[in-house]
Amino acid sequence: MGRFVLEGGIPLRGTVRISGAKNAVLPILAASLLAGDKCTIKGMPELDDVRTICLVLDALGAQLEKNDSTRVTVHSGALVSCEPPYELVRKMRASFLVMGPLLARMGKAKVSLPGGCAIGTRPVDLHLKGFEALGAKISTGHGTVQAEAKRLKGGRIYLDFPSVGATENIMMAATLAQGETLIENAAEEPEVVDLANFLNAMGARIKGAGTKIVKITGVKDLHGTTYTVIPDRIEAGTYMIAAAITRGDLLLQNVIIEHLKPLIAKLQEMGVKVKDEEEGLRVRMGRRPRAVDVKTLPYPGFPTDMQPQIMALLSLARGTSIIIETVFENRFMHVAELKRMGANIRIEGRSAVVEGVPRLTAAPVRATDLRAGAALILGGLATEGITEVNGIEHVDRGYVALEKKLAAAGARIKRVGTAEGPII
Repeated sequence: MGRFVLEGGIPLRGTVRISGAKNAVLPILAASLLAGDKCTIKGMPELDDVRTICLVLDALGAQLEKNDSTRVTVHSGALVSCEPPYELVRKMRASFLVMGPLLARMGKAKVSLPGGCAIGTRPVDLHLKGFEALGAKISTGHGTVQAEAKRLKGGRIYLDFPSVGATENIMMAATLAQGETLIENAAEEPEVVDLANFLNAMGARIKGAGTKIVKITGVKDLHGTTYTVIPDRIEAGTYMIAAAITRGDLLLQNVIIEHLKPLIAKLQEMGVKVKDEEEGLRVRMGRRPRAVDVKTLPYPGFPTDMQPQIMALLSLARGTSIIIETVFENRFMHVAELKRMGANIRIEGRSAVVEGVPRLTAAPVRATDLRAGAALILGGLATEGITEVNGIEHVDRGYVALEKKLAAAGARIKRVGTAEGPII
């Protein structure tokens, strides 16, 4: 296993280009299984999770051709399996997103219960509830879920929680269902909208994506298309905090400001300067931030995927901050590691009380999940001395060439051990 070794205390300055959104490209790649024609996906980030989903598609019989580092063509004309390999599905929760497309296209799907970051209970019951509402017969056993239906039929599904994955999986399955499907209390995240736009470009009939009610009118078949994924709002947010925590000045290119509004509002409340310029989004900070309170919520609320990173920043704030985590019950695993760096944080149920300190100190730490790893790297950038962040395989799941982008902005950081490989 590899690690990052970094020397903190250096203000970051320069330009960072944000990659395509991991949480958008994964369902989009899964959705390419719905078409018998070629689909070309552009703006694709070179990430471990993307490699995994590409291997899943390959195992199902899709043909993948890498055009360049950010573009791949998928041809799913002749699928040979409805059961992705367990060794791939266990690596990543998003592998479960192939179930909806396989069920709609092939009439059946058998998928192992998925893996991924251990940040809390994320059951697939809402996905299955949706498939059943579309007429599928569901059976479970030996760690797998099987769904069958000669042809899905439109139905009305109310989600008990606005799950992004369930909204996406049900939406994909409903594109080829007979009749009309309504998903109520649907997730409103930009990644859901991006998937709907991709499906519509393939000939689907979806309205209301990005609102609480999504309407899908089933069509007989879908065709290929060429599509560019949206930029990654969580990667952008992480570099925004990198600028603030190092008291630096970064220009972020390839961002959609609308997707960043909840974070921008909190950063501005903390005293961070955020300005929309012609060349991109500029983020500047020259002093300790002010303490603020943060509560994570489904979009358009403050994203849970930014909670560990903003906690690292608030560890250095003037005053006391309260962070309430409402989405995942086990998403404070980074707290113990931040405390090793001198942060003053105590946990009270689903709340974290953060007493700001003037500075953090360098220490060896370990990432327990993707966003926790980002938070520890941010903390390390703000320390004086050498910080070692272990467990960086988690970080590689969500950030493209992180050490290279940071180094280009002046950070002293190097990777020791693991190296990223090609997507295909």
